Amino acid sequence: MGARILVIEDNPANLELMSYLLRAFGHEVLTSCDGETGLEAARRESPDLIVCDIQIPRIHGLDLARQLKGHPSLKKIPLVAVTAFAMVGDRDKVLSAGFDGYIAKPIVPDKFVQQVEAFLPTMEHAPPAVPHSVAPEVPIRQVKRATILVVDDSHVNLDLARGILEPVGYEVISANSVAEAHVLLRKIDPDLILSDVHMKEASGFDFLRSLKADPKRKGIPFVFISSTVWQERDRLYGLELGAARFILRPTDPEVVLEEIETCLKAAV
Repeated sequence: MGARILVIEDNPANLELMSYLLRAFGHEVLTSCDGETGLEAARRESPDLIVCDIQIPRIHGLDLARQLKGHPSLKKIPLVAVTAFAMVGDRDKVLSAGFDGYIAKPIVPDKFVQQVEAFLPTMEHAPPAVPHSVAPEVPIRQVKRATILVVDDSHVNLDLARGILEPVGYEVISANSVAEAHVLLRKIDPDLILSDVHMKEASGFDFLRSLKADPKRKGIPFVFISSTVWQERDRLYGLELGAARFILRPTDPEVVLEEIETCLKAAV
């Protein structure tokens, strides 16, 4: 069973990413974009844990920590700083203000949930596998709909993809590099490829170019999904190379499923 976690962060992209990762692993997430509403939410909701940026408006993160730790009913709630503070002495400053721990920005998606859960009682840790809450609440289909090759060098993202796709009947075959994907393609004929963009050694762009140059593989629908591409020119470049879709993470599982279904229907 997951925990109730309050995330206080004024950067919308960071807030969305942290919330997405925590929810994907079974935790209930409450959010606030400034110190004042964060303090109100903590008083009202009494969460199991609070994750807080330092540089937030209205009440600075360090001042917020002092107020939380000075409150009789809130002082026992674990309080974790997630911040880009990097100067000598910043860690000591954060801990002396009342924070129980410190996670540096930019966060590492593969490690973030585990880092946060380290401050929770063991009984409140999410199960290691991606929970059913990642996928939409639809009945599991017994008949395989299609085979999808998912390529990503993040094991968290591979698990999330399985959690979204398998419950609705897709067979998922995963590869954590472009090289591994090419090896798998000698043995399998997927109906669609879902690939990250920025990976070690070779990028998703490299992968797509090689597929489009292969007469036997160029017709496979190819969908990019990325949390590290925010420039419109990168998205357009991927589409120009031949990608059918370019999905930006974080996004709702329903959106991913809808885009994949559309691509599969178009390929028939």
